[in-house]
Amino acid sequence: MSINKKDVIFAIICGLMVSWLAVDFFGKIGLIFVIILPILSIAGLWLVNVIGKKIPFVEQMGRFVLVGAFADIIDIKVFQLLFWLAPFSLVFKAVSFLVATLIKYWWNKHWAFGGAEKTEPQKFLIDGQLAYFFIVTLVGLGLNVVSFYYFGKIETELSPVIWTELCIILSALVSAVWNFLGYKFLVFKK
Repeated sequence: MSINKKDVIFAIICGLMVSWLAVDFFGKIGLIFVIILPILSIAGLWLVNVIGKKIPFVEQMGRFVLVGAFADIIDIKVFQLLFWLAPFSLVFKAVSFLVATLIKYWWNKHWAFGGAEKTEPQKFLIDGQLAYFFIVTLVGLGLNVVSFYYFGKIETELSPVIWTELCIILSALVSAVWNFLGYKFLVFKK
C-alpha cells in the first residue's frame, strides 16, 4: 500500500480527534495538540508505510492503531453522553464500545487491512466473515468491559472524569491486542 490523499485526511482527522481528548486532560494548554497530533499522525502513517514495504504487517498495525484511536475517542464521547443522560452503568460502556467497534470494523475492513475483497451479501454470510467479526468483537467487548470495571476500582488522586477517560483508554488497549490478532488472522485474512 502507499499513502494517498484519503490516508492523509484520515490521519489528520485522527490527530484532531485525539487532540480533543488532550484538551480534556490538559485544558487550554492542550490546544497545542491540535497542531502537533495531526502532524504526528501523518508522520507515523508515513513511517509505518516505509517500514511496511519490508515488513507488511507493520503498515496494517499502524493503520489499525489510527483507526483504534479514532474509534476510541468516539467510545469515550458516546460514553460521556450516555453518562450525562443517566447515572453510571456498565451497559453504557458496552453501548459505547459497540458503537466504536462498528466504526473500527468498517475502517479496518476498507482501510487498515488493505480493503479486503468485496463480497456479495450471500457470500459474506457463507464465508464466515460476519460470524468471525461478531465472535472477535464479543470477546473484545468482554475484555473491554471487565478491564474497565477493574481499572475503575483502582484508587487514584485524579479527578473522576479524567480517571474514567483513562480507564476507557486502558480497557481499549486491552481489547485492541485481541482485536488486532482476531481481525488479522480470522476476520480479514486473505
